[in-house]
Amino acid sequence: MGSPEVRPPAVELDAIAKKFGHVVAILNVSLAVGEGEFVCFLGPSGCGKTTLLRIIAGLERQNAGAVRMAGRDVSALPPPARNYGIVFQSYALFPNLTVARNVGYGLETRRVPRARREARVDELLDLVHLRTHRHRYPAQLSGGEQQRVALARALAPSPSLLLLDEPLSALDARVRLALRHEVRALQRRLSITTIMVTHDQEEALTMADRIVVMNHGVVEQIGTPVEVYTEPSSLFVARFVGQMNLIPATADARPGWARVGSAALRHRQGPALPPGTRVVLGIRPEEILIGPVARDDENRVVARVSAIQFQGAFSRLALTLPGEGHTTLECDVAVNALGELGAREGVELPLVLRSEALRVFRDGG
Repeated sequence: MGSPEVRPPAVELDAIAKKFGHVVAILNVSLAVGEGEFVCFLGPSGCGKTTLLRIIAGLERQNAGAVRMAGRDVSALPPPARNYGIVFQSYALFPNLTVARNVGYGLETRRVPRARREARVDELLDLVHLRTHRHRYPAQLSGGEQQRVALARALAPSPSLLLLDEPLSALDARVRLALRHEVRALQRRLSITTIMVTHDQEEALTMADRIVVMNHGVVEQIGTPVEVYTEPSSLFVARFVGQMNLIPATADARPGWARVGSAALRHRQGPALPPGTRVVLGIRPEEILIGPVARDDENRVVARVSAIQFQGAFSRLALTLPGEGHTTLECDVAVNALGELGAREGVELPLVLRSEALRVFRDGG
């Protein structure tokens, strides 16, 4: 038997670069997106994520590099020749057309016969749970309903790729949460390759198969949500994805140790650094052990509770470490455990900053 055929990636970016005048928007970005994969471009405003999506769509032309879809170079092709559907933050629905006409618009322009067109529109309206709204106009719909119409319209021509540009950011929190699950379930059901731009880290963590973290036009890290959250590759990723306590420190003479004031803390093994090198130690709020469980001598410190913030299922304690720096850590504690700890403002509590949870970054890295 011959070896199975290796299919090319659904989308492949090869050394993409883009400038606007003297401003570098994208710098040497390479990426392969597999068939049926859901990839999020995540980063702050101005990091280049939307520009990169627009280059894939052919709405912007790169200055260097190539865009390939299913192995075919589409770098010079106009948007209609690239076989994708796109959904924007603003929905971009036609206000004078009904829901059904909006969904079927792309099929009309392709001169699909009416019977086939109407069957496809019905199928998609069922898929996004809007069959009973087919004769309504966009102004008669809620924001969430309008976005579902935009999604159905993008899917109508059966594209091989779905591009989503901040599709949920204009919606209120409850609707955004519901649509997040709907979009992900729909994507899985259709097995359609999807690339979504977002600045919302929670959205990326809950929806994506892989996350591409961007900053100043450069890819900082590519990985699964678990990898990006638990193993941030840089100080930027540690700061941007999730909540991370960051503690200024210096590298100790002993490999795998750092000094915070007079205290020595063991951390995960990182690159070998000369003693005295400025570093930053990072630990998530949920990774800090507090109270009776904090019995180990290694990495044990005593901190003063400076504030308690109730956040529903848990409370976030602000804990000030001893020493001149007055470094404050945040620690998450289940609400029913607060009383057992005797946690209240001004009280001193023992902590353990577990060495396996304590990451080390070069200061400024």
